[in-house]
Amino acid sequence: MSVYTTVGRDELAAWLEPLALGKLIDHAGIAAGMQNSNFFVTTASGRYVLTLFERHESTAELEFHLALQAHLAQAGLPCPRPVVGADGRLWRPLAGKPAALLSCLPGESIEVPTAAHCREVGRVLARMHLAVAGIEHAPPNPCGAPWRQRVGESLMPKLSPDEAVLLDDELKFQAAQDWSALPRGVVHADLFRDNVLWLGDQLSGLLDFYFSGEDVLLFDLAVAANDWCAESATVAELIAGYESVRPLTAAEVDAWLPVRRAAALRFWLLRLDVRHRPRTGQVVTIKNPDAFRRLLTRFRLAPEALPR
Repeated sequence: MSVYTTVGRDELAAWLEPLALGKLIDHAGIAAGMQNSNFFVTTASGRYVLTLFERHESTAELEFHLALQAHLAQAGLPCPRPVVGADGRLWRPLAGKPAALLSCLPGESIEVPTAAHCREVGRVLARMHLAVAGIEHAPPNPCGAPWRQRVGESLMPKLSPDEAVLLDDELKFQAAQDWSALPRGVVHADLFRDNVLWLGDQLSGLLDFYFSGEDVLLFDLAVAANDWCAESATVAELIAGYESVRPLTAAEVDAWLPVRRAAALRFWLLRLDVRHRPRTGQVVTIKNPDAFRRLLTRFRLAPEALPR
């Protein structure tokens, strides 16, 4: 979350009025994440999160992401719930951008997860995958295989010779993969530590579903493993938590390393794109892509089987 678009107090107060949440008390930008403009908003009714969507390509995509969160919250998952006005709309324009107000969940993100945290993340992720089974008309993962190929090719001229060689070879490897036998569904696609809230050891919030879309379910598990798990023992806990709810198929076990490489490639490319084609804003978070380049290189040089 960053702040690319500023919002004035009077402008926000007028936008909030149809939601009948009482007087606006305060709003402040959230300087975390990378894609949208986000604010904490406090009214007489409580605290909320306001998101201005900077890059959504279609109304249908935006409405899917907001409806997905409402669906998951209704299913008992700890997800933000969009605040809906009397007209039933999930979003309305604000400061020239689509904007939505969502419930603000309790808890804090953690920097150094324990084995117990990793197991719980796996368990809740599997619950999420079961809760979205059967959802129709989901858009594809916006940073799926076609995006990785397209963005990778466009970035190639901007990279150092060593980076370009690595990227070219990995794109060719990924293009040769066949994931047709892997279970598919709606994935979060960005379940990093800063997108999960905790109250002690209790997982209290899953945040930022704006990269969600249809893809192989294993991709979600690989994204989580790459960010949450510093060693094979915590990867094993993540997998054990997941399989306590949804056992993996034999095809998923076999595809673990290529999918984990694809997840590392996705975030290397995303952060390279921000580095080489930066966006302007009041508060902009730029994350170092080198950690994911190193992770991808590690998987290529020392393949790691799925621990079970």
